[in-house]
Amino acid sequence: MNIATEPKLSGKPFTDKPHKRPVRMVRWFIIVGTLLALLAGGLVWFNYFRGKMIAQFFASMKPPPTSVNVATAKSEIIPNLLTAVGDLAAVHQVNVTSDVNGRITDIQFKAGASVKAGTPLVQLFDGPEQGDLANFKAQQRVAQISLERAKQLAERQVGPQATVDNAQAVFDQASAGIAKTEAIISQKLVRAPFDGELGVRKVEVGQYLTAGTQIVSLTDLSVLFANFTVTEKDSGQLKVGQIVRIAVDAYPGRTFEGKITTIEPQIATETRNIRVQATIQNPDKILKPGMFATTTVVLPDKPPVVTVPETAVDYTLYGDSVYLVSEKKEEDGKTSLTVTRTFVQTGNRIEGRAEILKGLKDGDRVVAVGQLKLQSGSAVTVSNDPVPPIPAKPPRY
Repeated sequence: MNIATEPKLSGKPFTDKPHKRPVRMVRWFIIVGTLLALLAGGLVWFNYFRGKMIAQFFASMKPPPTSVNVATAKSEIIPNLLTAVGDLAAVHQVNVTSDVNGRITDIQFKAGASVKAGTPLVQLFDGPEQGDLANFKAQQRVAQISLERAKQLAERQVGPQATVDNAQAVFDQASAGIAKTEAIISQKLVRAPFDGELGVRKVEVGQYLTAGTQIVSLTDLSVLFANFTVTEKDSGQLKVGQIVRIAVDAYPGRTFEGKITTIEPQIATETRNIRVQATIQNPDKILKPGMFATTTVVLPDKPPVVTVPETAVDYTLYGDSVYLVSEKKEEDGKTSLTVTRTFVQTGNRIEGRAEILKGLKDGDRVVAVGQLKLQSGSAVTVSNDPVPPIPAKPPRY
């Protein structure tokens, strides 16, 4: 038998049999795959369960309501005021000086005293002028006698008219000399030009005083000017006669009232401001020229506006806002209070209250104190503690 030609014979030995995977190994792979699938499913279920429990925990652990002070927005007419800064100036203030040169022989005032107009202050040496005055008076008497005699002769047609004219001229010259000398003598006696308060004396007896040298300052404190400037935009609201209130650092909490008396007819091109002057009565003489003053012009009232305490407004770079308090009904039927940040448009701030031009209406409740602890949606409770007063303005140095 030819093995090569036998069709049913393959070239393999008769001892080789087909290789089969053991049943035990297949079972092992099935068990491992099942365990891995169970482990992966358990991890997925654990992550899902953990997230759900965490969310449920935080949902049940709400922070306690924040205690805040609540204020009610109300519609009211507030004073329409225009505030500016300025200074005080005296209506009458001079440095008393002498018109002529001379040596001081007498000082007739005390520093800081109140004087009336015409009160003698300083006497300069006037001996030569007094001698000239006596001389001119003597000449005047002689000239008057000669003039009367010439007139009598002329009336009887004994003397010529030319003699009368010459006598009249001599008399007039003597009178002019008297008037001039008396004027010089009056200049040697320095007097107060008006009623006022004297300052510090700056001369001494025996000092040679040249014309124009300051002797003492004289200030009338009964009436003062308050000079201030306002912007071009606000100038249209000003009129002569409007009331102006003045506040100075020397007397905190006290105001002084006056009226606008002068408005500059032109606006400064450099600053676009207009200068305004008010007159302030100072009967107690406690205001002094040169004081820094905060001026407030009382303008006609505006229509009513919604206002809230100034502490209720949160001023930020992103805009002004308030926390609006609203009631919320819980699932158990109880009512709680929550806050919502509401942006508003503010106006002026006057006496601790702020104008709300847009964003609130009359009757809305807002948080007045305690905003730093809040965010939109926070729960709050109303505190019974009184709202703290507005702090005083810091001092200016």
